[in-house]
Amino acid sequence: MSTNQDLKKIKASLIERKNELKEHLHKLSTEKVSDEQGKDPGDQALSATMENLRSSLQDTELQEYKRIKQALAKIEDGTYGICIDCGSDISEKRLKWHPNAARCLACQEAFEDKR
Repeated sequence: MSTNQDLKKIKASLIERKNELKEHLHKLSTEKVSDEQGKDPGDQALSATMENLRSSLQDTELQEYKRIKQALAKIEDGTYGICIDCGSDISEKRLKWHPNAARCLACQEAFEDKR
């Protein structure tokens, strides 16, 4: 697994991204897309589409936020970098690009194939 210094960098990166997501999720949840009054059906349809896109983005970011919190908890309890399915080490290259990865590449591919 990574050295202690690498782990500190990963943790700092995860915390920074978590804070960005938290701020953006708060902004998404409090801002209104538009006011429906006085709009024609085309404007209303566009507003509905924009609301759906915002909701989808919010769901995606919330899932990432949860994965980051799980990764930070794993750093704290010493299980970071261990695949939740097979128990093998997750490669440093994978963790570098996906620091909140919970599965090794083989298990992640198998997980995605099942979906």
